[in-house]
Amino acid sequence: MIKVFKVGCIYILAGCFWISCNQQPSTSAVSVVPIPVATSLAGKEFFEPARSEKSQTKLDSNVQVAQKNFETSPSEENYIWLGRRLAYLSKYKEAIEIFTEGNEKYPDSYKLYRHRGHRYISTREFDEAIEDFNKAVVLMKDAPLEIEPDGQPNKINVPLSNTQFNVWYHLGLAYYLKWDFENAARAYEECMKVSDNDDLICATTDWLYMTYRRLGEKEKADALLEAITEEMEIIENDSYFERLMMYKGSRNPEAVLNIGPDNPDPDLALATQGYGVGNWYLYNQDTVKAISIYQQVVDGKHFSAFGFIAAEADLFWLENK
Repeated sequence: MIKVFKVGCIYILAGCFWISCNQQPSTSAVSVVPIPVATSLAGKEFFEPARSEKSQTKLDSNVQVAQKNFETSPSEENYIWLGRRLAYLSKYKEAIEIFTEGNEKYPDSYKLYRHRGHRYISTREFDEAIEDFNKAVVLMKDAPLEIEPDGQPNKINVPLSNTQFNVWYHLGLAYYLKWDFENAARAYEECMKVSDNDDLICATTDWLYMTYRRLGEKEKADALLEAITEEMEIIENDSYFERLMMYKGSRNPEAVLNIGPDNPDPDLALATQGYGVGNWYLYNQDTVKAISIYQQVVDGKHFSAFGFIAAEADLFWLENK
């Protein structure tokens, strides 16, 4: 199935080539050569994943609604949503183009920089991501905390994160993926200040813990775990919670790596929990086992997951540092 959607005054046909508004798409059969949506640090190409008909229809419909809203009013919000909806279809480059156009129209929008930076992480352009997030940090300095709407709602349909959290969190991640752990730690320490519920606390604690361990600061890392308890109310970040409990010694690493059949997204869980287990072995001086698990993660399907990208980055840097 060839999907056509309009952005501004152009049509995008399956993300592969452009047809101007003054041309009519051909009704004859078109042979479409898949174009990679991202390339790994090792040069592996990733393509838009296969989806169920129901999922594809929903994602396409969301893009159409976002496009219609954008055409009606090219506001900052509608630039953001059109870019986000394209990104959920794995059309990261098209999303980046929309965010970039929005940045030109709304140069003081830290939200547009936040979302473009996120998609630079998806395309493994970490330096560009860091630049965007640092711009967002400056622009959002005096802004009050603001809940960020979810594009993919959680199980209680209540957004849990705020924009400031997302800027610091993703900035820390971008530094972490470059193995710049000192700057990653500073970003995650700032992120902790705006982590105002159990889910956000878990997410930030997890990455800050891993960052401290990479810096050799085990005491600081272990101190973070004191706030992580079984009584926490976790809505979204179950995998991060499981990793943290493993670091505390309350979960067996192999049990965390074993994804249950009732998991709603086993590929994502493998990427997220698997990366944590790989780190557990790395911290315990079993680099061979860690690399084996990182490889298991990157052999999975969820190439946009942060655990996947982090495993990919570790394999790259372990070989090239």
